[in-house]
Amino acid sequence: MTLNVESVAADLASEHAALDTVLTPLSDEQWCSATPAEGWSVADTVAHLTYFDRTAATAVTDPDEFQRSFEELLACAEGGVDALDDLTIGWSREMSSAELLAEWRKWRANLLSAAATLGPDDRVPWYGPSMGAKSFLTARLMETWAHGQDVVDAVGATRVHTDRLKHIAQLGYITRKWAYINRGEETPEGEIHLELTAPSGEIWSWGEQSAENRISGRAADFALVVCQRRNVADTELEVIGNVAADWMAKAQVFAGPPTQGRAPAGGLR
Repeated sequence: MTLNVESVAADLASEHAALDTVLTPLSDEQWCSATPAEGWSVADTVAHLTYFDRTAATAVTDPDEFQRSFEELLACAEGGVDALDDLTIGWSREMSSAELLAEWRKWRANLLSAAATLGPDDRVPWYGPSMGAKSFLTARLMETWAHGQDVVDAVGATRVHTDRLKHIAQLGYITRKWAYINRGEETPEGEIHLELTAPSGEIWSWGEQSAENRISGRAADFALVVCQRRNVADTELEVIGNVAADWMAKAQVFAGPPTQGRAPAGGLR
């Protein structure tokens, strides 16, 4: 798999379409179903994706307007989680499920149109340091997949994993230090060798082959752990070494304050 701006954008579009396939047949009652993300329904999850697809499109096409929305978000953050939810998902509360789905479709299309203008050396303003175009789109793919998992879990849908997971696996590996920096901790010394089996059967690997600390297993399991959608104890990952085990307990591929992840056996965050 070639990982460049165009291929990531194409895979982001495919990830959008995969989640759309889950959402389209849902009843209004199912849109109200609670997800494993405490306090959020399926509708809330789609509203969250819509809000950040909109701000992502704006970051590419109108950086000044994005900066204004960023400052608005920072101001709301001072009011806590409820204030943030009011800003990012509260706007959708009076919408029907059909209206909300249409709104997400509109803004994800706008994001993809904006992405088509990005070159390999472009940087995009975001929540914190600006991001390279490829990393920026990879983060949107990761968010779509991770929140899509919450929807799948909420309604009992079946998800077919694809080799698009390589984007998330790569992001998961390179953000190991971030998980510790975000917690104000030193990253434990020691290399970790990561070897994952892709849905296609291909083997993906990162890190020194001779490393004593090792993680191996399905790419889907690794993605679920680093996106904090499963506790490592509820996966079939083989984790060898204290340094590797500590990382899997703290891995957090997404931005924002450190969180504890899911409790074992599908518990809520």
